[in-house]
Amino acid sequence: MSRTGKSALVHELRRRGYTAYDADENGFSEPRADGRWGWRADRVAGLLARASGGLAFFAGCSEEQAELPFDLRVLLTVPRPVLVERLRTRGGNSYGRGDAELSQVLTDLDEVEPLLRRSAHAVLTTTAPTAEVADALLGRVAELRRATT
Repeated sequence: MSRTGKSALVHELRRRGYTAYDADENGFSEPRADGRWGWRADRVAGLLARASGGLAFFAGCSEEQAELPFDLRVLLTVPRPVLVERLRTRGGNSYGRGDAELSQVLTDLDEVEPLLRRSAHAVLTTTAPTAEVADALLGRVAELRRATT
């Protein structure tokens, strides 16, 4: 979901030397006819094919993710009041500050997040500092990888 800390986590993972991508960067996303954004599934699939066997992170949320071969899916989430505060006070990207966009994000929180939870291998609440979220993510990924080998 928007403003759960995906971009901040990508930056932290990169700072630590991991390969990490943000769906909002490098041409992975594009606008749809309805005004919402979606992934360029061909580009994401190509990225996943190149990363096969290695550890790479891809952060984003789009309908296309269900059809893509991710090894592990991790849902980042925050409580509703935190999400609203983050959207209302965000710098740079203004998405979610307006009433219509905020309403859409909250609708997605109610309707889409439960679907994401069902397909997630792990769920992390991102109210802690980003470094702590990264530690939790890396720990959970290590556990999940051990369990599948």
